[in-house]
Amino acid sequence: MQENRKKFKKPPKRYQPRGLDVIYEDHDILVVDKVSGLLTIGTDKVKENTAYFLLNNYIRKGNQKLRKRIFIVHRLDRDTSGIIIFAKSEEVKRFLQDKWQEFEKKYMAIVHGKLPKKEDLLTSYLAESSVHKMYSVQDSKSGKLAKTKYKVLNESKKYSLLEIDLLTGRKNQIRVHLSELGNPVAGDIKYGEITKNIKKLMLHATSLTIIHPHTKEKMVFEAKVPAYFKSLVNISSDKDQ
Repeated sequence: MQENRKKFKKPPKRYQPRGLDVIYEDHDILVVDKVSGLLTIGTDKVKENTAYFLLNNYIRKGNQKLRKRIFIVHRLDRDTSGIIIFAKSEEVKRFLQDKWQEFEKKYMAIVHGKLPKKEDLLTSYLAESSVHKMYSVQDSKSGKLAKTKYKVLNESKKYSLLEIDLLTGRKNQIRVHLSELGNPVAGDIKYGEITKNIKKLMLHATSLTIIHPHTKEKMVFEAKVPAYFKSLVNISSDKDQ
């Protein structure tokens, strides 16, 4: 059974989703690498140009009458690129969400400036303002616990390359923590600053480690860091994952 699940046949090329690279697929899960600028799910204004819509079309092979569908397990911000996993049943969705805090989620980020501590754990409680902007509070009753662990991998005169372990999964967590540290993610106009030569958010979900809902085996999925990261900080081959 486990071997068969690894040989899942992809639909014809014409149904391959725009802005999404399918990393892995079986009868239970669908793992993709999302480009920056693509929403995970729809909004009032955007319905079809989303990972959710495109991947439902993908698994239905363009036949909208089929009852096949995918289920949202987690999200990435529109401007964050990298790995997202979807479930193919409600049961699998619940399994993955129940185990989510146990799974390992790694990101790569390029931030402004150099960090005094080359390795640290950032902890706060995150609350959301009336204009949907997240911020840290010290009162546990006013926000949700957020933990972000980082390690500096490389530096240039203006920027630093970080490897990040996302220990909790709050909205905009990484962006808020690094901004409040004084080193906002490059390209982050919401929590940082507008920089003319940076057109995209330099935050990428590079690795996800899970326990498969059916086989119970440990699985590690990786998404290569986008080429545009290299324009700000040199990324050697051992970090280009």
